[in-house]
Amino acid sequence: MAPAAKKATKKSIESINTRLALVMKSGKYTLGYKSTLKTLRNGKAKLIIISGNCPPLRKSELEYYAMLSKTGVHHYAGDNIGLGTACGKYFRVGVLSIIDAGDSDIIEKQA
Repeated sequence: MAPAAKKATKKSIESINTRLALVMKSGKYTLGYKSTLKTLRNGKAKLIIISGNCPPLRKSELEYYAMLSKTGVHHYAGDNIGLGTACGKYFRVGVLSIIDAGDSDIIEKQA
């Protein structure tokens, strides 16, 4: 990977992480597969974030539900451990849905 491209991806990962931290402080969200499916079915989710190592079948199911509910999908560059750390949690997070972004502009930037 070229140094310029590597720097750009690192910058975008930092960008999503800072926006995600702001959502965790001021917004409403759900962590996990089951609760994300519930918010998608109810039409409450504004954006879902899927970790990089989410199983393909689960990922395609989430994308399908998101397409039906007209919800944005963001594929997180890191794995579920990195996504959990970005959320400020000490556990792994495979998928999360953002219901209300709070003070963050994550929905406009990522969707």
